[in-house]
Amino acid sequence: MMTSTASLSPSPAGAGIFSTPTLASDPRHLLGLEGRTREDLLALLDAAAHERDHLRAGGPDRSDLAGCVVMLAFIEDSTRTRTSFDIAARRLGAQTIAFSASASSLNKGESLLDTARLFEAMGAQLLVVRHSVSGAAAYLAQRLPRMAVINAGDGMHEHPTQGLLDLLTLRDHWKGQFEGRRLVIVGDIAHSRVARSAIAGLTVLGAQVTVCGPETLIPADVEALGCWRATTLDEALEGADGVMALRLQRERMEKGLLPALGEYASRFGVTPARVRLMKPGAPVMHPGPVTRGVDLPCEVADGESSVVLEQVANGVAVRCAVLQRAWSAWKAVHR
Repeated sequence: MMTSTASLSPSPAGAGIFSTPTLASDPRHLLGLEGRTREDLLALLDAAAHERDHLRAGGPDRSDLAGCVVMLAFIEDSTRTRTSFDIAARRLGAQTIAFSASASSLNKGESLLDTARLFEAMGAQLLVVRHSVSGAAAYLAQRLPRMAVINAGDGMHEHPTQGLLDLLTLRDHWKGQFEGRRLVIVGDIAHSRVARSAIAGLTVLGAQVTVCGPETLIPADVEALGCWRATTLDEALEGADGVMALRLQRERMEKGLLPALGEYASRFGVTPARVRLMKPGAPVMHPGPVTRGVDLPCEVADGESSVVLEQVANGVAVRCAVLQRAWSAWKAVHR
């Protein structure tokens, strides 16, 4: 549940803030990967792969989103996600408007909901939102009837477009076969919306997920998400089909949760020796930003097993596909 709603609305949010069955099935919105069907995920991956082919071929910009205004409301800092949404929307012919919380009326006490209603009244149709409060995207989707809402990361809940680009990257390296595959996610699981989206998507598609990290950074009920918990990273990586290293989200942590960085790197860093524990050719992933020498040493981050830049490139294609679907669904309802 949301830990705070003061910055969103004068009224506290009710139950089901992460999503509702109606919101989850509404193609205008993308609020998370949890609860989505296998068919839906594969359709999104197919659409993203098609967009990637067009981008790789150097095809011209298109007009699929002509007439669409995309509001990029990133209340938390972002480089990869915000930029790739901007590039994707512009490549498809949309107008984008970047909203900065630091230079807005939010600093004067205006709620995010009131600000978003201004966007809606001005004619923006698609809202891409990143917020530090879990459930913020669904909260806005429930209250903005004329806007499609895409979650670009909400607190410690989900980051669905990152989850999709991770799935697309893995599908390439796993030859389209998720069943029987196993991905290791190592690091700060407790605070990672990336991990939650990856676990949700992979389990639906038939892959297994093993998590590993300091005990203080692994949720006590993590197995309820459908994954297995390993006690050591070497144990987790033995025979794995890939690994995703996560950064330590110290901005979300309480004091005392994190061992010394040197100790963390020794126990949970994805070193070259640990890469060799996996199956040959197993990809090394990271959602970024990489803390070199902690999450990944330079020789792994820049090595032949690393697919970090592939993930970044796939992000533009995924966001093209997500924006296209949201715009098509919006037009079907409102035009």
